[in-house]
Amino acid sequence: MTTITNSEKLNDQPAADKIQEGVSGLTLFMSLLMGTYFGVVLTKSEVVRWQRVHDMFLFNEPHMYLIIGVGVAVAMISMLIIKRMSAKTIEGKPITYKPKPFHKGVVIGGTIFGAGWAIAGACPGPIYAQVGAGAWMGLLTLAGALVGMFVFAALKPKLPF
Repeated sequence: MTTITNSEKLNDQPAADKIQEGVSGLTLFMSLLMGTYFGVVLTKSEVVRWQRVHDMFLFNEPHMYLIIGVGVAVAMISMLIIKRMSAKTIEGKPITYKPKPFHKGVVIGGTIFGAGWAIAGACPGPIYAQVGAGAWMGLLTLAGALVGMFVFAALKPKLPF
């Protein structure tokens, strides 16, 4: 997430306008295209099916574990390539990896996330693929995810971690 201070504004231009100027129509189109492709991959690999997720949590079949494993392997290789090539963001800043500190909130949040995933049959990415594929019950999952996000944002200053 990019944070822009007052000193970074151009000619008293709002920060949101400055960010928007840096994003070309081609970038937006490519983002939409890649998001659509990702949704098709999620749908075709059946990771958006509630039964697949249910079977994963019951250890009935390896389908989801294989997909998650491939995702982890691709992420590891991608991170290695990004580090070796000293890749930069769209804004031209170097991409750096900063590990987040481990604390009890990670365990609590992970447990809540996993429980929601098991009940709803979707983590955040596949929710949009479910809705896009016509699984309208995904709208309930999306609504629940949004409510959870707002509740967390409201409670975050009061949380002990």
